[in-house]
Amino acid sequence: MAYGTPATPGDIEAYYTHIRGGRAPTPDQVKRLADRYAAIGGASPLLEITQAAARALSVRLGSPVYVGMKHWHPFIADAVAQMHRDGVARAVAITLAPHYSRMSVGAYVHTAQAVAERHGGPQLRCLESWHLHPGLIATLADRVREARARLPHPDTAAVVFTAHSLPKRILEWNDPYPRQLVESAKAVAAKANAARWSFAFQSASATGEPWLGPDVGDAIGDLNTKGVREVVVCPIGFVADHLEVLYDIDVEARERAEALGVRLVRTPSLNDAPAFIEILAGLARETLTAAV
Repeated sequence: MAYGTPATPGDIEAYYTHIRGGRAPTPDQVKRLADRYAAIGGASPLLEITQAAARALSVRLGSPVYVGMKHWHPFIADAVAQMHRDGVARAVAITLAPHYSRMSVGAYVHTAQAVAERHGGPQLRCLESWHLHPGLIATLADRVREARARLPHPDTAAVVFTAHSLPKRILEWNDPYPRQLVESAKAVAAKANAARWSFAFQSASATGEPWLGPDVGDAIGDLNTKGVREVVVCPIGFVADHLEVLYDIDVEARERAEALGVRLVRTPSLNDAPAFIEILAGLARETLTAAV
């Protein structure tokens, strides 16, 4: 399960409306979002990447793998309904986000389970968190090391781990999201021997309420005041290239860094890399076995 993305520019308004729970965005809001998609080539590759990962995982497991999106086609509800029609009795539901929050992964799980119950199957075992999976930590550490090696002065470069911000009110629930993110970042930094690292959030929405911070742009600015001129950004909260990576990091954060005289490189996303498929295969097997 993944977030979803509009297939064409013509889908943006309907997609945005779905994200907003049925409330239509203003024309200015639609234009701002459309401009961001235009800046990355017109569309996000998220669906194609997720489908490619599903095909590779299906081959690796020798089992069917279905794709369901939260906010656009193919929707999670459609995928679960298709599983029921196909006679699937038991299944593992994996959200392609390693860190749990009630607002994010919890919403995916709730949707999938509600649809399965409505149809009378399949029996779902939902994986809610895998932020310290050894394969995930090792793979991300490799990417951090490779990214640092692309810089002229890797030994003095700072690493900034990022994830999608959420409203601060999740802290009132003792939501594990911020803690799990820092745990992942700490483990990856240790594995990559990155002594100078920090954590920041990105992609906060203008909803009129406080969101988790600091923002990645502000974090880069703070590092700059401390003399840092080279930064590796590792969007640890995301597994695939999509708007929040290709625009928020590669365009927006990079422009902020360049304006400050800071060189920014980003770690490659996991996408459908063989190492990531192995991680997913292991997670699927472990989760299904635990359900027996």
